[in-house]
Amino acid sequence: MLKGKTAIIYGGGGAVGGAVARAFATEGASVFLAGRNLAKLEKVADDISAKGGRPEITVLDVMDEEAVKAHADDVAAKAGAIDIALNAVGLFHVQGKSFTDLSLDDFAFPITAYAQMNFITAKAVAWHMAQRKSGVILTLSTPGSRLAGTGYLGFGTACAAVEGFSRLLACELAPSGIRVVCLRPHALPEALALQSHARAVFQPSADQAGITVDQMLAGPAQTLLKRYPTLAEVAQTAAFMASDRAGAMTGTVANLTCGALVD
Repeated sequence: MLKGKTAIIYGGGGAVGGAVARAFATEGASVFLAGRNLAKLEKVADDISAKGGRPEITVLDVMDEEAVKAHADDVAAKAGAIDIALNAVGLFHVQGKSFTDLSLDDFAFPITAYAQMNFITAKAVAWHMAQRKSGVILTLSTPGSRLAGTGYLGFGTACAAVEGFSRLLACELAPSGIRVVCLRPHALPEALALQSHARAVFQPSADQAGITVDQMLAGPAQTLLKRYPTLAEVAQTAAFMASDRAGAMTGTVANLTCGALVD
């Protein structure tokens, strides 16, 4: 589906970013991985190379606007274009605290950080996409954007901000032929085995329940399908959304919550 396409995956060494990078490469895309952890980036790159791909990796701080722009310019110069960009960067943030115990800094950090880094990465690639009147920007959210619950006030607000940003960005970039789609998976138990930051994020909630994080996610999920999505399902959906087969889709959220949210 992605033969001849060039994709940048920010957070390409993470659980979701790595899974999507592998799926993109399998579908024929040239993959450029960017992130903070060199060892994790190298692991994903090795997996892709073992199957005949030729990925490139760059250690990059997505909060550094000048560095992100320079990286995008370099990718475009090497590959001739940037067709797809996914921001799958995950940041540790405080969950498991009630509103009365939550500090302003812990509330505001994920909102500011996730909004800023999505703005920075989207702006870096959009100019290159606009030159060819074609491109796809993918963002990442969670059902916390709409679920009513306690203990994730800051992160839930951040996810709502990412989804709102994605819809509005789609309007901004539509005249340039650029599509914007947000992916909204639920919790991903597989990610815990890949040293995801999610384990530390979920730990306070598990501690309050007197169980481990693995036990918390191993029980029957509160979704219509009674399970959580798999990394493969998220990655394959991302590949489809990035392909021309989804060419009529923009300004939307791909609901991968297994029915935790019903649109």
